[in-house]
Amino acid sequence: MSFNTFGHLFRVTTFGESHGVALGCVVDGCPPKIPLEVEEIQAFLDRRRPGQSRFTTQRREPDTVKILSGVFADPETGRQVTTGTPVALVIENTDQRSKDYGAIKDAYRPGHADYTYDAKYGLRDYRGGGRSSARETAARVAAGAIARKVVPGLSVRAALVQVGRHRIDRNNWDWDEVDRNPFFCPDAAAAAVFADYLDDVRKSGSSVGAVVEVVADGVPPGLGAPVYGKLDADLASALMGINAVKGVEIGAGFAAAELTGEDNADEMRIGNDGAPRFLSNHAGGVLGGISTGQPLVCRFAVKPTSSILTPRATVTRFGEETEILTKGRHDPCVGIRAVPVAEAMVACVVADHYLRQRGQVGETPAWPFARGPAAPEEIPAAHTKVRE
Repeated sequence: MSFNTFGHLFRVTTFGESHGVALGCVVDGCPPKIPLEVEEIQAFLDRRRPGQSRFTTQRREPDTVKILSGVFADPETGRQVTTGTPVALVIENTDQRSKDYGAIKDAYRPGHADYTYDAKYGLRDYRGGGRSSARETAARVAAGAIARKVVPGLSVRAALVQVGRHRIDRNNWDWDEVDRNPFFCPDAAAAAVFADYLDDVRKSGSSVGAVVEVVADGVPPGLGAPVYGKLDADLASALMGINAVKGVEIGAGFAAAELTGEDNADEMRIGNDGAPRFLSNHAGGVLGGISTGQPLVCRFAVKPTSSILTPRATVTRFGEETEILTKGRHDPCVGIRAVPVAEAMVACVVADHYLRQRGQVGETPAWPFARGPAAPEEIPAAHTKVRE
């Protein structure tokens, strides 16, 4: 199996299966002398860890991470820092129940990757899906913890904004609320609705989909490259690579189809610091595949968990028609634990593009106004004319 690596300069390779001995990742390309302690990585893994509420799988995994390589004590400060060599991380599996899957080892679960893995490789790991399991995303969260430290001033936050047909009220958006409820929801009132709704879904043995929104602040302008290295294209690829994601949008996304040109284009003025200031952000922080310096805004849809207790029609690997229901421990809404995974993937993409930009142009500011004000005759009329 190839294609277990993403990124160009900040490269992440993940390994391991849901019911294997362990899973983990190797982060290559991380610059040296970045302070990195295992507790910093563990904090993000604890947010993704299963079994923390009745709304997620009850598999009890501590997700304790170990740093195997790529760090050393800085002789000047004594702090543990990256060395510039590959940072290897490992997370042991401790609560596998492979016997839960024995009854379905020959039958393909609808909605899962069982059939496609068998069609591609001629075999599949039926124990929780093996490599296709969302358990693999723990390694991405660990890598994202490192990526966050690569870009100075970067903040990446995500939130659950929709469960089934129930949406948040954006007027109630409160980032502090995200860590106060089990849904990573920024709207306390909506979180209460999600709880009642998911209780019904869970008790019925079914599942439901969700929408997650990611916002990255502190992204410098100039990241990304035309035509085949677009920042938004890489963001979409990274988010689509998360298990169960079936749709991605940047900025206004599909809603832009309903806007006029006047409404959609983000107008610009000159700010107090002499830099361009956008009056809106329908572009989601990216124009022409290059970051504008505004917050990156991404949104993605997660399908309902395919493992449910309702019998469904399927076939076996022997070509027989049958019915299947999936027992075991599963998320009634896998979108909940996708929130920290989304943050990690965006952080990794931004870190990669940051290093690419630095490698190409060094520390030169990416926007011309950063080099000081131009002479009056050099300022284009479009920058000075006040819209009537």
